[in-house]
Amino acid sequence: MNALSVYNVSKSVKDENLFSNVSFGLEMGQHLGIIGKNGAGKSTFLNLIAGRLEPDEGEVTINSSCRVAFLEQDVRFPEGCTLSGFLRLSDDEHIRILTDYENGNHNLMDKIEGLGIWDIEDRYKRYLGELGVHLDLGTPMAILSGGMQKKAAIARILAIEPNILLLDEPTNHLDIPAIEWLESHLAGSIFTVILVTHDRYFLDSICNKIMEIDRHKAYFYEGGYTSFLEGREERINALQKEQDRLSTILRRELEWLHRGPKARTGKDSGRKQRIEEMLGQKTRAEEESRAFSSIARRMGKKILELKNISVSRGDKKILEGFNLEFIKGQRFGVIGENGSGKSTLLEVMTGNLSPDKGEVDTGVNTVFGYYDQTSMHLPLDKTPLEFLSDISEAIVLSSDYVVTPARFLELFGFPSSFHRLPIRVLSGGERRRLYLLSTLVRNPNFLVLDEPTNDLDIDTLRRLEQYILDFPGCVISVSHDRAFLDRTCTELIIMPGAKRFEGTYSDYHESQLSAKNDAPKQEQAKQNQRTIHERDNQKKGLSFKEKREFEELTATIEDLETEKQELESFFSSGKIDTSGENQKRYSEICTKLEKSYQRWEELAQFAD
Repeated sequence: MNALSVYNVSKSVKDENLFSNVSFGLEMGQHLGIIGKNGAGKSTFLNLIAGRLEPDEGEVTINSSCRVAFLEQDVRFPEGCTLSGFLRLSDDEHIRILTDYENGNHNLMDKIEGLGIWDIEDRYKRYLGELGVHLDLGTPMAILSGGMQKKAAIARILAIEPNILLLDEPTNHLDIPAIEWLESHLAGSIFTVILVTHDRYFLDSICNKIMEIDRHKAYFYEGGYTSFLEGREERINALQKEQDRLSTILRRELEWLHRGPKARTGKDSGRKQRIEEMLGQKTRAEEESRAFSSIARRMGKKILELKNISVSRGDKKILEGFNLEFIKGQRFGVIGENGSGKSTLLEVMTGNLSPDKGEVDTGVNTVFGYYDQTSMHLPLDKTPLEFLSDISEAIVLSSDYVVTPARFLELFGFPSSFHRLPIRVLSGGERRRLYLLSTLVRNPNFLVLDEPTNDLDIDTLRRLEQYILDFPGCVISVSHDRAFLDRTCTELIIMPGAKRFEGTYSDYHESQLSAKNDAPKQEQAKQNQRTIHERDNQKKGLSFKEKREFEELTATIEDLETEKQELESFFSSGKIDTSGENQKRYSEICTKLEKSYQRWEELAQFAD
């Protein structure tokens, strides 16, 4: 069934064309990822789908049977709002009906029963719990961290059970366990999903279609992020061939044009016009900006040493007796759930926070480049060109490559038309990119990056990754972007507790899965050994209590197997499980059966 159709849509903002003549359709269950540079119009496109903006041309049609939920990039709520009140801020029709009933319109009871609206708050609480927010619904939103607020927003849109999900940077501020939970919940779901994200692993796992907005046009690719990269390379190669062909023709034509008036006879009077048309058609093929590799300051023998560091926040211990000595070239990633102390560790390292105990010994030649996600203080009335010129009039990228601030801005996605705009008119992603560049151009030799990937486009992320790979000094990054961690970090610090792990994030994730899978086996082996030991010291046969347990287990297994077969018949019938309760019950049955089988086998060997 068709969920939505977009026909010939165009949109401009402040006389700047974002995209033109975009057309596509999505069926129920399809997942579309939108990719493009900061300022390309990705969030604007989501607002068009949501009906919050009108296109300049074209139309967006939503199936009348579909309900749309929009996860905005920023979480907004009024002063004094609680978790419960935040649920009721939703503009969803079902939430409005429930709120009207709670405000005294009891004529809506039959409608609420028919639509199953009573369960919304229960689903909201369940999703909050699964995302790690175990708080009373009376808790004020204002006291929650940014990550917890984002989890509440995700729980809210899932609780209303829409048909179409619009997600604008859903992974921003989430910890990795929450990202992986959302990934598993959406992958293969019956929702139609349109999402904007820079998380490449998330795109690859969730999406079966990619839309790239590039130079005011939309390009479509089947599959996830990996397929997009392959398709994009083919498109760029084809474009390059066309540019090469045009360049050859233009070179010949321009040579003719430069020969002088005598060479241009009357029969070639239209030739000049054709040259001008070709010049207008010629567009530059997309090319990667030159890799950014600044000259870092010289490092001394001593870089940074943390000695027996302890830090607490209230009753919560963040670090206790932590020791770490950095050597040149080390690249650490810091991971952990929201509120586990990742940013606190960076604050201690850079001297912005004094530890409760211990010593931070910084080398005399160590110069930090600290990208702090919470302190992005930019001079909003200045232009990007003025801002960078205040830092340096000449930016050294390598021993033989020095550029002006204007050229540097161009290299990193700020065309000349942006140079003299006030910083206040830049998008959130463009401001973060400018702040990141201002951190890097100061030529530090120790990079400290706190969530550097939030709001950056994928092209900027790749440049940052290459910068880190080429960086000769030390790097420590707090990040939830698994692709970024895999590419840039060779060691991890896991918070809380600051446990060290040597390897990439994927190595760590695999080790955790392996340990999780082995734990039940190890526990079962121990239990079997205990049982055998106990049996060796007891008479043969079952006790009265064990015989009764054995009989009950046999009946329980029969009932569970019957229910399992009924659910499997339902799944194979093609019917849609809109609530997800059947799938949840099926998982519970499989788990109970496995445990029941194990216990039954233990008892069976001693039964008469």
